[in-house]
Amino acid sequence: MTHISPDPEPERTTGLEPGGGVPPGETPPAESSMPETLPRETHNPTKGWAKGPMTVIIILVVLIAAFFLAYALALIL
Repeated sequence: MTHISPDPEPERTTGLEPGGGVPPGETPPAESSMPETLPRETHNPTKGWAKGPMTVIIILVVLIAAFFLAYALALIL
């Protein structure tokens, strides 16, 4: 792997003043990305809910809704 220096080279970069400054109205050089600095990501967790937890949540919601429906019907009758 080769190392990419994040510092611009003033003698080869247009728009830079001596010392590496940027004059007013000039766009500074883009920041370099250094992909070799991070480890390669080999595992991405799955997105979304697993079937087990989602089933438990749905059952709990249905049971709670049934309880409140029965309670409301008991108050009316």
